[in-house]
Amino acid sequence: MNYQFINSFINKLDPELAHSLAIQFLKNIYIPIFPSKDDEILKINIFGKEFSNPIGLAAGFDKNADVYDKMFALGFGFAEVGTITPKPQEGNAKPRVFRLIQDEAIINRLGFPSQGLARVKSRIEIKNSNGILGINIGPNKDSVSRIDDYVECFKNFHNLCSYICINISSPNTENLRDFHHQENLKNLLREISNIKKQLNSRTPVVLKISPDISDLDIDTICNNVLEFNLDGLVLTNTSVNLRENLASTKKIEQGGLSGTPIQKTSNLIVRKFFKKVGKKIPLIGVGGINSGITAYEKIKSGASLLQLYTGLVFKGPFVVTSIKQELSALLRKDGFSSLKEAIGVDCK
Repeated sequence: MNYQFINSFINKLDPELAHSLAIQFLKNIYIPIFPSKDDEILKINIFGKEFSNPIGLAAGFDKNADVYDKMFALGFGFAEVGTITPKPQEGNAKPRVFRLIQDEAIINRLGFPSQGLARVKSRIEIKNSNGILGINIGPNKDSVSRIDDYVECFKNFHNLCSYICINISSPNTENLRDFHHQENLKNLLREISNIKKQLNSRTPVVLKISPDISDLDIDTICNNVLEFNLDGLVLTNTSVNLRENLASTKKIEQGGLSGTPIQKTSNLIVRKFFKKVGKKIPLIGVGGINSGITAYEKIKSGASLLQLYTGLVFKGPFVVTSIKQELSALLRKDGFSSLKEAIGVDCK
């Protein structure tokens, strides 16, 4: 059945209800893992791990680690769950998620709704999954010390995943983006570095960044990331800007914008970071990916890995397969023999 036909019914539902139904559906059905392998040209080694393809599930879809194992079966090369907070919290008041159908975009102001680390940790511990898993962590809204919250989450999850993502970029938790500033970021990364040493942890740590930043912010972030030997950057989270050219009347809603309208801004941020850090650390590109072409543009801008969420909402669960097929063809058309060769070619 055509997904756009199904989506016409889904669009009549409240977005959060539709998402909850999707999670329940994925939890309760068997998805066969087909024996066909990903194209060899898409393989890439990052964090000392071999990714069969660069397409990942972005944080926000599987907030409480309910279905990430099912996403591997749908063809994702890796999945990131969360954002997970130390204590359970409801997040911001509803309604807080809005579909901008004409723009293929979403605005959300969720505010880290989370079942809390204890419940999510127990769920991950009992899942039998061999896929590459990232865990996205953040602070509680009413936290006395947000840095302590990040440290507590790291302590609980570092040995259960392939990498930890420190989310300092959501626009929906008040003042969270202050961690982009020099001293705040330095203090946070120092404490994460300290706990890694105490635990003798080898788990890679990446930092998720806002698209709404200045060139000075980029310099600050790059300097700190290199100083504290972080393993990667996720570029970018949702934007509180970019509303002027949107068609939907829902563009006035407060929150972070994701999807097609953020693609060019995200690519620009990826290019700027790539020019600063080159291939010293890998960049995970997020924002507006919904086809092989948009994936390819992000890679040529400097991304080694990719993530999508909004593209999954509008294009359906088989979008991953089509992206991989299109991306393989585009790489070969341009004479590349591997994905790695194409990274950052638009930055030269």
